Amino acid sequence: MTTVSDIGTPVPGPAPLPTPAGAANDHRGSWIPTWGMVTTRFMELRKRRGLIVALIAVNIGIPVVFLGVRLIAHAVDPKSYGPAGGYSTFEIVVLGFMYIFGFIVAAVVGCTAGSVDLTEGMFRHLVISGRSRLALYLARIPAGLAIVIAMVAIGYTIVCAVCVFAAPTQLNYDGINVPQGLSRPALDNWAAAHADEVICNFAYDGPSVPPNVPCGNGQSSGPPSGATIKTPHGTVTVPTYTQAQIRAFAVTMANQDYADYSATFLVPSTSIMFDVGLWIALEATIGFIVGLGLGSLMGQRTVPVILLVVLELILTPLFSRHVIAYMLNVERAIVGVAMLHIEPGNLPTPFGGGGPGGGGGGLGRMTLIPESTLVASLVIVGWLVFWTAIGAWRMMTRDA
Repeated sequence: MTTVSDIGTPVPGPAPLPTPAGAANDHRGSWIPTWGMVTTRFMELRKRRGLIVALIAVNIGIPVVFLGVRLIAHAVDPKSYGPAGGYSTFEIVVLGFMYIFGFIVAAVVGCTAGSVDLTEGMFRHLVISGRSRLALYLARIPAGLAIVIAMVAIGYTIVCAVCVFAAPTQLNYDGINVPQGLSRPALDNWAAAHADEVICNFAYDGPSVPPNVPCGNGQSSGPPSGATIKTPHGTVTVPTYTQAQIRAFAVTMANQDYADYSATFLVPSTSIMFDVGLWIALEATIGFIVGLGLGSLMGQRTVPVILLVVLELILTPLFSRHVIAYMLNVERAIVGVAMLHIEPGNLPTPFGGGGPGGGGGGLGRMTLIPESTLVASLVIVGWLVFWTAIGAWRMMTRDA
């Protein structure tokens, strides 16, 4: 007898394959970069020897050479060459060099990190690995900043150490050894007791003619009494000053120079060094982030570097001090101008201009275009967010 099998019985299929170990932890599609991605980007940048040598030379090498020459010169001939450190040296090295060229070198690193995959033909290989393009871009930020900020920190620490431990023991202001940290009344009393030195050396800008007092080496401070001279305020006859009037004139000159004197120190204070360190680190961060975004957007390094050099050395000095009425908001939107407005107080502004300035409201800030600290902070945040978004967008939409 023939038996017909039940046609409705399902035929058993192959057994399901076991889930590979670690598959549940595969984050290839996540936009958050993994530690391995960050370290890989760090190694790629670190192996570019020319770039690292330039970074070390600018942030560490040149300041070390400059300070080393000053240390040797002072050790060989201390009468002709002053101490290597001090507040003035701190201003020269940090504001005149590290702030400006630290931005430029950081921008070069950023432009390199943003375009290296394209220029070396590795972009397609990264895409077919299945990693998120956004994560690939974001991994460059901590990797690059780890190199840039470390170099800035090392160079800045060396500068601060020399400026503190090799500082002068007396404050030299306008060619005179003046006690440091005097209040206005105390400086007035000191000026009255050293009237001849003050009149011979302190800067004076006023309608009166300074008294004629001996300044040493057979020289005097001005024309003799009774002489008729021409001044910006007209033709005047030099009066005869009594000793009391000479002391009063010295006090007037000291009062006029007090704002500049009060911003002059033997050594930078701990708070100033800390604040300025954070400030130049922020400047280097901006240079790297903008360079990274611009390099990713343009797909190359040369043109973005040139554009950022023009921004730092030409546009920022030009627009920070010249008010163009119909472009005032555009000037305020330049990140370099915004950085000058949050500069720590009692320091001269970079790019010249004279006098202390920055966020403390000193003389240097009076030469800058008007901009509030809040607006300047928003401009800085806006640049960081904008260029990060632009660079990430371009990488996500670029054809492999």
